This record gives sequence, C-alpha cells and structure tokens, in this order.
Amino acid sequence: MTARAVWKGSINFGLVSIGIELYSAVQPHVLGFKLLHNVCHTPISNKRWCAHCDREVPWEETVKGLKLKDGSYFIMTQENIKKLKPEKTDTIDVIEFVDESAVSPLYYDSHYYVAPHKTSDKAFFLLVAALERTKQAAIGQFVMRDKEYVCLLQPYKHALLLSTLNYEYEIKHLELIDDLKPPAKVQEQELKLAELLMSKLYKKTFDISDFKDTFATRLAHAIKLKEKGKVIEVEEKKPVHAPAVSLMDALKASLSQYEQPAPERRRAR
Repeated sequence: MTARAVWKGSINFGLVSIGIELYSAVQPHVLGFKLLHNVCHTPISNKRWCAHCDREVPWEETVKGLKLKDGSYFIMTQENIKKLKPEKTDTIDVIEFVDESAVSPLYYDSHYYVAPHKTSDKAFFLLVAALERTKQAAIGQFVMRDKEYVCLLQPYKHALLLSTLNYEYEIKHLELIDDLKPPAKVQEQELKLAELLMSKLYKKTFDISDFKDTFATRLAHAIKLKEKGKVIEVEEKKPVHAPAVSLMDALKASLSQYEQPAPERRRAR
C-alpha cells in the first residue's frame, strides 16, 4: 500500500527552498468498542438535545460558541472563523536551529515523515547531512488544515522527521502537583546498587517490536473464538503482593535475579 502525502509544500531557510511532502508517521490502532443497550445489545445513539426548547436539534440549526465570563456566548459564525483562521501557506519557514536535545519530549505532539518532492533534490539531502553533522534540529512554523504549528525537524535515516510541538500554554507544569516534595537524600551505596541494576538491564539499541499489546492480542484471539462459536475462557490472575522490604534489600534482591551462578571448580587430582 502506497502512502499518501498529507501536506505538500516547501522548507524555506535563508534563500534556500526545498520542495517536500509530509506523510503520517504514526497510525493509532483504536479498539472500536460501541456502547450497547445491555438488554438487547442494540447500539446507543446520541441525540443533540436542546433543554430550553425541549426537542432534538438537527445539524443545520447548530452553531459554535465560546462561553464568556458573563455566561453569554460569542458565536463563531463562518465569517468570524474565516477572519480569525491563519492564512494558509505551503511553506515551512525555519526560524532557528537548536541542539537536537534542546527541546523536551514533553512538547512533542504528532510525527510526520518528510520526503523530498523530487528524489534528485540535492538541497534536501544537504540539509539532512548538515543536521546530522552538527547534531542540531530545525525549528519551523507552518499552517496545515487551518492550524498554525511550531515544528521540530530532525534527521531520520535517509529523510527527515517532523514533530509538531505543543505550545507553552498547552503544557501542564510539574509545579501543579501540590504533593511533590523536594527529592529525598540518596545514599551513595543505594545509588551504586541502582546503577549496577541498570547495567544488568541495559541495551545499546531499542527495538519496539520486542513489546506487544497483550490486551489487543488477547482480544483479537477472543473475537476469533467468538466468531467460530467457541467458548471464551478467561484465566483468572491472582494479584501479586510484593513483600514490604527496605530500599537497600529490594535493590540487592533485584540484583541477585541477574547474577549467574559461578562455574563449578574442578577438584585437583
């Protein structure tokens, strides 16, 4: 199946313009549960109901509105929306370059592959190579589907990865957690044991295919059984309660799980 571009335009920095196309890099798989009536298993429909007029409202009688402090609504007519929407563009304007680690993952939102409009476009691959060598990323702005985005452009294999970023006002800051106290003092011996335990679990590369969505897998198997008219058996799992131990004891016990038994020494003859 050939991927379809979701946006076409160009990357502009300085006087350099690079024709590019964006492709969705992530395809969420959402389980399609429907809300049913538990008596007859008929899907439940939601109605647009006006409590004031006491009747169902068709789509053509609806408008969008933002509630104001006095309780009234600012009605967003098509004319108002048209005036306020950002002007559509077909360019990603690079505003600045930053170190690739300068942007916190907290700001990452959606991801898109960036490919050159023409595979022979040397400027595209020059930008990829320059970002790789300097270990930098480009910060840009563009409009897609009537929304203005700030984005991060990073090298990804032989192409670029564009990540749209959340705006500052969209981020919930850590200080909002009232119960979060200053960090407790860490003992040197505890820190060394923690680092040793981490080294036992360390891998140089990360492979996401090593991880499976067990619920989705079991659900797919259960659906197949149901379609074949077979009984779905659910294995009841007993909760595992970890014994209450000190942090030091927990670290030592964890390490002992990864210790290999010493080879048996041969007796001298």
